[in-house]
Amino acid sequence: MSEVLKTRREGAVQVLINHNPAARNALSIELYHALLAALADAQADPSVGALVLTGADNFFCSGGNLNNLATRRDLSVAKRRESLEGLNSLVRAFRACPKPVVAAVEGGAAGAGLSLAMACDLLVTTPSAFFSLAYVKVGLTPDGGATSFLAEFVSRQVLTELCLTGDRVNGERMQALGVVNRLVPAGTAEAEAIALAQQISRGPAQAMARIKSLCLQAHHNSFEAQLELEADYMVEAQATAESAEGIGAFLGKRAADFAALRGKV
Repeated sequence: MSEVLKTRREGAVQVLINHNPAARNALSIELYHALLAALADAQADPSVGALVLTGADNFFCSGGNLNNLATRRDLSVAKRRESLEGLNSLVRAFRACPKPVVAAVEGGAAGAGLSLAMACDLLVTTPSAFFSLAYVKVGLTPDGGATSFLAEFVSRQVLTELCLTGDRVNGERMQALGVVNRLVPAGTAEAEAIALAQQISRGPAQAMARIKSLCLQAHHNSFEAQLELEADYMVEAQATAESAEGIGAFLGKRAADFAALRGKV
């Protein structure tokens, strides 16, 4: 695995560690490629039930490397647009991954680092960790889906404030805005994220993939479209080994063993 990405297993949870501490874990093309490969591997491995994304040395991600961004002014429009596809492809991959992904944010998530954290399905952070869209301070505009992600939680006025000021928002305010799932003491975000991912990973893989899809589309579909999608997924789910196990376990007053079905449904 690339040096910019460290990985380890915690039971059924695959932990992905953005590892570029000298640059506060800034994003890079190498990281995009490494994360895309890691997501593909996890998706193909039935023993992986969930993933955790975090950063080395108690800092999630400082966003794009400004030294690299400064050189793009000399590129053609087409080349500048092409260079953004690395980030966009990664964000799409996290959202499309059928397995739940939990972000563990210590220190800070700035710029596209915030986009990457919010591309995950769940977010664990600390009261003092900061989130910022500081693009405006260097004459740039948000990318990586940041405005779309935040618009699901905050009013237009709050979104505009965050983007136009570039101010840092701490974990407590992000939780109050509804963005954060777990607010934990500093230094414990990764452990809490792993515990949450381990809990989730014991669930039914196919059903969870459908649930993730439903949740991703609920904010954008019309009521009728979402109603139809729910019905389609329910019809599919009723015929699976997962539902047979889950219903059988409930009626038999025992714990369901979905882990035994991984790779068989």
